[in-house]
Amino acid sequence: MRAREPDIEGYVKRDGVRIGYEVFDPGDANAPTVVLLPAWSIVDSRHWKAQVPYLSREFRVITIDPPGNGRSDRPTDPAAYSDDAHLAYLIAVLDAVDADRVVLVGLSRGGWWSLVGAARHPDRVLGSVAIAPVAPFLDEQPPYRQVEHFERRRDAYEGWQRFNRHFWQQDLRGFAEFFFQTVISEPHSTKQIEDAVGWAVQTTPESLIAAERSQRCVRDRDEAEALLRGIDRPVLVIRGSDDHCRTPDEMARAALYSRARDVVLDGVDHMPHVREPVVVNRLLRDFVRDVTRTPAKPTRWQRPLNRPRRVLYLSSPIGLGHVERDAAIVDALRAKRPGVQVDWLAQHPVTEVLERRGERVHPASKHLVTESAHIESEAGEHDLHAFQAIRRMDEILVANFMVFADLAEREPYDLWVGDEAWELDYFLHENPELKRTAYAWLTDFVGWLPMAPDEADLTGDYNAEMVEQIARFPRLRDRAVFVGNPADLVDDPLGPGLPSVRDWTTEHFTFSGYVTDFAEVDDEERARLRAELGWATDEPVCVATVGGSGVGGDLLRKVVDAFPAARRAVPGLRLVVVAGPRLDPARIPARDGLEVHGYVHGLHRLLAACDLAITHGGLTTTMTLTAHRRPFLYVPLRNHFEQNRHVRHRLAAYGAGTHVDYGRTDPDHLAELIAANLGRPVDYRPVETDGAERAAALLAELF
Repeated sequence: MRAREPDIEGYVKRDGVRIGYEVFDPGDANAPTVVLLPAWSIVDSRHWKAQVPYLSREFRVITIDPPGNGRSDRPTDPAAYSDDAHLAYLIAVLDAVDADRVVLVGLSRGGWWSLVGAARHPDRVLGSVAIAPVAPFLDEQPPYRQVEHFERRRDAYEGWQRFNRHFWQQDLRGFAEFFFQTVISEPHSTKQIEDAVGWAVQTTPESLIAAERSQRCVRDRDEAEALLRGIDRPVLVIRGSDDHCRTPDEMARAALYSRARDVVLDGVDHMPHVREPVVVNRLLRDFVRDVTRTPAKPTRWQRPLNRPRRVLYLSSPIGLGHVERDAAIVDALRAKRPGVQVDWLAQHPVTEVLERRGERVHPASKHLVTESAHIESEAGEHDLHAFQAIRRMDEILVANFMVFADLAEREPYDLWVGDEAWELDYFLHENPELKRTAYAWLTDFVGWLPMAPDEADLTGDYNAEMVEQIARFPRLRDRAVFVGNPADLVDDPLGPGLPSVRDWTTEHFTFSGYVTDFAEVDDEERARLRAELGWATDEPVCVATVGGSGVGGDLLRKVVDAFPAARRAVPGLRLVVVAGPRLDPARIPARDGLEVHGYVHGLHRLLAACDLAITHGGLTTTMTLTAHRRPFLYVPLRNHFEQNRHVRHRLAAYGAGTHVDYGRTDPDHLAELIAANLGRPVDYRPVETDGAERAAALLAELF
């Protein structure tokens, strides 16, 4: 799922070559236009995916696919890839979308084209940004760029010898893997490399060969220098100190001759906008605002001692468990700090819970990209590879962090709280200079765990990055709260050479105990709830629910299919299906004795009153049932590491629930399980009732 879909998709045709473009409109007719230029044909315009959602909130953004990749044609004539051809494609797109004067942004070869565009078309270009720019003839070419090397046929190709037309024809993917591992050399860049290789295999060897043989618009160093010195528009050059594709002198001279602001990112390689998107996004925003004279939004300052205590709270929208516990924590926090103002940066379905509670959802929340929809788009039949789904949510996480960063820049808060707000925690550690106030992190699991042996290196790399971040910036999190107890932690290693989940978490987290948002229910209160819900005292009731996401529909349908057989085994059985806020209840087939609900506010009341519950392996629902001492069947989503490893371990520690494999949910077996477990006496370990107060006390200490 993309973080931002285009408002317009189109094509232009120039000299017989069809070029694809996309337009992202902020809804403001006066917004400046930013053109994100194509780069070398080894990638399409999706390499700008971390920039488009952010920039298009304020500017009209145009992206262009290069010839040879994406939605564009794949010509084999080198002339289709020349500098002059790229400038012609640019002007054709600008004319097609009625873009008069624009800011150009380009990477590598696209960086050169942004400079050529400013030199050749000053009537159309307001300013240019060149990221890791190619600058022909301004420095000695490294050996791997020599024509002789490119054309030479070898028995074997090692290292940069793979930059060779014959090797491209032999193994394009092999070249792409080598190239991007080389030019995205920053540690823990597996996802960025994986993306880039995926973009590369969309092209053809013939396209890349033609692009490499194409003509520059300058013939020597003097012409290149003259072109750059002739630019009379503002220029920004962004380059990494560890670029493995372009030389430092080449890029520095491009900045010098074009009189650019030269920004060097230490420790960064050839694709800084991919590996360090927050830094690059803010540089681009400020440059475009400056050269287009975009007026700044009004600001208002208040004397610090006159400000109310303010908390900005981010609660994960993947399910509703986080917001339910967060609301309980906030209630307890208000009791400890009367008058505290809490703003929520939240998205659906969290906002539905908050609005019912009368909470203040910050207006900036409208800019957040839905994470729940992404998770649902990743799911199969009761199958969600949660680790990979989070990895593939990277552009959404960047987009949502930028919403937070802009808000934090404008408005002062005494405390930020992130409950599994992955974007907040990760990008704050990547950009610690953006920390402006106290920050607390909450989670109920620690550690990405592999669901297959061949995934261990990948999850280990992600965990290693987390361990390194905390070791390097131990005080960035002013408080790290584990919602649970040490016994809830698995003892699996975080990865090769890393400590165990339990040991590392015990060292770096404070434990609040489990957090509930409801009071204990005794037999008298349970009877009152049943009467209020219209359930007879002796009526057997089974509740099936799958939480706040839309990934549990398959399980609900399985339960409904089993209901006739279960009702034969348990006469008078009532089945209550709760589809939640993101599943359409109308898609659940009707049955006698079946009632179907959408979102149910205060779902814990139904769970407290039922005789049996069926759910997937989500922590909140299963722990609510554990706290209410209700028998339940839980069916973890396949490939979901948290439900299958972390949650299952915690439930085992409580002696709670009956685990059921999804492969054994055929109607007859499920009906047998319902009949056998309905009203079954339980002997769970008690769940603490003061978790919210303990968590609130930990937060209250921070302001």
